[in-house]
Amino acid sequence: MDAVRAYLGGRKVQLCGLAQYMNLTGITIGYTITSSISMVAVKRSNCFHKHGHHAKCETSNYPFMVIFGCIQIVLSQIPNFAKLSWLSIIASVMSFAYSFIGLGLSIAKVAGGEEDVRTTLTGVVVGVDVSGSEKDTIKWSPVVPENKSMKRATAIGVSTTTIFYVLCGLVGYAAFGNDAPGNFLTGFGFYEPFWLIDFANICIAIHLLGAYQVFAQPLFGFVEGWCSRRWPGNRFIASEQAVRVPFYGVYYINLFRLVWRTTYVIVTALVAMLFPFFNNFLGLIGAGSFWPLVVYFPIEIHIAQTKMTKYSFKWMWLKILTWACLIVSLIAAAASVQGLIQSLQAYKPFQLQD
Repeated sequence: MDAVRAYLGGRKVQLCGLAQYMNLTGITIGYTITSSISMVAVKRSNCFHKHGHHAKCETSNYPFMVIFGCIQIVLSQIPNFAKLSWLSIIASVMSFAYSFIGLGLSIAKVAGGEEDVRTTLTGVVVGVDVSGSEKDTIKWSPVVPENKSMKRATAIGVSTTTIFYVLCGLVGYAAFGNDAPGNFLTGFGFYEPFWLIDFANICIAIHLLGAYQVFAQPLFGFVEGWCSRRWPGNRFIASEQAVRVPFYGVYYINLFRLVWRTTYVIVTALVAMLFPFFNNFLGLIGAGSFWPLVVYFPIEIHIAQTKMTKYSFKWMWLKILTWACLIVSLIAAAASVQGLIQSLQAYKPFQLQD
């Protein structure tokens, strides 16, 4: 948003902020859905191991969404990003753990060659949900400038994400072909070894506990900052009460922060319960955020920054690219909406998953 404000200004700053914060909200809802699916997968995996792969093993996602939401209510009271470093480290370790497990199981399945795998030229989307997210949270250092540290962190994050996406897509599709589930750790592409699959799904759930906060904290900070500027003298918003917490020390409770963040977590959990469709929901989030945040605003900033001549060859090419990506995003969004509508037609709220 700062770059958009510096180079574009005007109403485009508001549009960028709207797209960015809607994307963050959608991701937190998606993580609530995904975490519950992973926790359900642990329960069903043990059931399949005990009763056989053809057992019904009916399980509901909703209790696990409630558990995830309750944990997030507690974690959401962490004041800001400066206090989140330990959570980010745990989430990163869990992410690498389940990614390597998924890749290892897929490679083993391909090497075993026990079943015929039907594939097509177009294929399907395969892989665990590994996503790269960067924010200006690098601590200042007199030795290495902050912008260089951030550039290095971004390069490493994007490169790592790309490698895992490509590996998951290629190896996962080679293992399952057209029958590949949206997430091959929770879609029961694998049944054995059940303990390893359970561990991988637990890693996913723990990773998403931290990832939820990474995406929610900027939204929390934006709303709280806006309210503080809008009503600077309001005691409900500004006042803090010191409370001594065992094994932690003094924690400062802000009533507005407590109410607002708790309400946000509850609302996202309720939306996740109403629309528990992993693939289509994730596709809609991606389609909605891709064009404005990845294509339109970066290209417009580049044009403004380089003072590119209007109607020059490069200017025309970038504009064509922008419109082409918009059409692709609209088609992808329409497909996701159609999938959501089809899922809703056959969906009965609060039923068991078999």
